[in-house]
Amino acid sequence: MKIAFLGVRVPGHLNPTTTLARKLKNRGHDVVFISVLDSEPYVRAAQLPFIPYCEKEIPLESVDQTTDKSSTLQGQAALEFAIRSVARGLESSFRNLPRTLLEARVDALVLDQVDYGLGLVPMHLGIPYVHISNALHLDYSGNTPLCIFDWQHEATPEALARNQAGVREFMQLYEPVTSVAHAYAAEVGLDIDWTDPLATMSELAWLTQTPKEFDFESPHWPSQFHYTGPFHDGLGRIKSDFPWHRLTGEPLVYASKGTLLNGLESVFSAIARAVEARPEMQLVLSIGDNLDSKQISSLPANCIVVKNAPQVELLKRSALCITHAGLNTTLEALTQGVPMVAIPVSIDQPGVAARIAYTKTGAYVPIQEMTDSRLSALIDEALSNPEYRQNANDMKQVIVETNGLEKAVDLLEQAFDLV
Repeated sequence: MKIAFLGVRVPGHLNPTTTLARKLKNRGHDVVFISVLDSEPYVRAAQLPFIPYCEKEIPLESVDQTTDKSSTLQGQAALEFAIRSVARGLESSFRNLPRTLLEARVDALVLDQVDYGLGLVPMHLGIPYVHISNALHLDYSGNTPLCIFDWQHEATPEALARNQAGVREFMQLYEPVTSVAHAYAAEVGLDIDWTDPLATMSELAWLTQTPKEFDFESPHWPSQFHYTGPFHDGLGRIKSDFPWHRLTGEPLVYASKGTLLNGLESVFSAIARAVEARPEMQLVLSIGDNLDSKQISSLPANCIVVKNAPQVELLKRSALCITHAGLNTTLEALTQGVPMVAIPVSIDQPGVAARIAYTKTGAYVPIQEMTDSRLSALIDEALSNPEYRQNANDMKQVIVETNGLEKAVDLLEQAFDLV
């Protein structure tokens, strides 16, 4: 059986997906990776066969140009931009993916949940498929808050009504995507119950790399939904040059705002000022490709600023992680038992930040409410309160014992009847 993984060209999605694909390949299965041209370096680093698609609609470097446009957005503006990008990508996928799958003689498919409605393609072709959630999974039931909100989980009637109103609000925002999916279903003659938000999700398996212990408690997931744990092992990634000789041995604060919504100089400058007031600590800032380090003010004398960092290796040495609350950075911090201060910007980051607070593995402040004094207070709290580090270490133990990557591959094998 030839199994194709369809990759979303964002490092936070490509890294876990290529890791999962590589692990399945290492068990002796025939695996290929399908994605847009900009994904190829990530796929080659994972030593996977690469099949490009959508080359005309999404040529080389076009994804980076989209990222440049979104890097300074926040809140609803960033969410709406992301939704429009997903809709455009979905249109291209519907035009190109069926032919790509047939020409590659693909027998089974692994899809990312972020590509809402793309399950229509394997449904139409009669190909078995599985979904994975690299970002925080979406709870359309309203039993827990949808991840675009930073609401804490409560089981009261008022909270459930609020959650369900949030789902309706999101689905209205998501109309550019759902309309594309509806049009494709009509074109190929699929009769879909669009009142069910999970109508195009896999009935075989839906795997989330979020550990159950990190999520809000809810018994309302479908039977094919599985918590696994992180899809990462730190291997098979693009190499990052880093000046290791500049590390002083002082307690390390590692700060990153991810690869999408990372263009706000004011956030990095606020982080730099906060750590500058702690001369006994060293700061590593991973700023991405959208800023110049000269734009960041008040850099501590021993601060290291890089475009891209070997994140896992640095987290192993860190006393604190300051993060945008992207799920992958959060899980990598927890895998090393590192407490966090989160500054969520948009998309699923508010929901991840809410879970950081829920598990007391760190603290957070929404980017719209961030001030120098509040950020500094949260850093003090995260560093001085032993409960945060203890809870992060407890989560580390859970992640190690669960071995989510192996569990996820086991579930893929079971879903596709490979064992």
